[in-house]
Amino acid sequence: MFTSRKFPRGCISCRRFLPFSSVAIPKNNTDFRPRRIILLRHGQSMGNVDESAYVNTADWRIPLTDLGRKQAHEAGKNLRELICEKDASVVFYHSPYLRAKQTLDVIMPFFNDKEVFACLEEPRMSEQQIGNFQCVQQVLDAKAERSKFGRFFYRFPSGEAGLDVYSRVSSFIPTLVRDCTRYSNSGQELDNLNVVIVTHGLALRFFLMRWFQWSVDDFEKSWNPENCELVTMNKIIDSTHGHAWMELNEQNRVSLGLPQSCRVPRNVHVHRLQEVDDYVT
Repeated sequence: MFTSRKFPRGCISCRRFLPFSSVAIPKNNTDFRPRRIILLRHGQSMGNVDESAYVNTADWRIPLTDLGRKQAHEAGKNLRELICEKDASVVFYHSPYLRAKQTLDVIMPFFNDKEVFACLEEPRMSEQQIGNFQCVQQVLDAKAERSKFGRFFYRFPSGEAGLDVYSRVSSFIPTLVRDCTRYSNSGQELDNLNVVIVTHGLALRFFLMRWFQWSVDDFEKSWNPENCELVTMNKIIDSTHGHAWMELNEQNRVSLGLPQSCRVPRNVHVHRLQEVDDYVT
């Protein structure tokens, strides 16, 4: 069962931690980027192995399998190895779906309270809605039709189109930017901050699509990461010109089936060519 983490005094444990209107942001401080953004698909769920699980159980209440818990434990170990710097801190965002919360519940003990700066539920990073209690054959037929039609624009008869998921995931990114700005203004060093987002395969890809400005065609050619695979975005700083951007880990780019051009935001290429002094991605 998902447990609520108790944070030390001064830590941020809910989104009402500091009204944005009260934050004074230095005009010359445009770098809102943390050291890393790590996206993580939940562990294997009952729905991954048995489509009939959705018949009597709401999608958002589908639990992990035993294998899914083992995958989450391995992901926790891998995260701990990746986030190993002195003074490193972590902010967790997670989907409200049970399988995502159970994944996070296994991961959290790998970090102590001093390292965990915040843990926030984020409904916009939920799974694509494909209906309420579901008829297995209808869902299988709809997924087969989606494969022919295309994932981005296909709308489930009683649920969302991929475009709908893209829109809500896109709306989360400005929130993440504002949160990082607040963390910075509360004294948190962003170069030591790691953002971990525990979500779902499709939402994960739409987050990357919006951040790196992929085309719809790029998205359609990509595929979901494995359960509990760490998908890492690292901050890159051009010390010569003072530019900064997030870059997708090369191994992740390959595993997601993406071309080389999708590894960095498209406007990085544009601004490098035009030698613009400043930009934000």
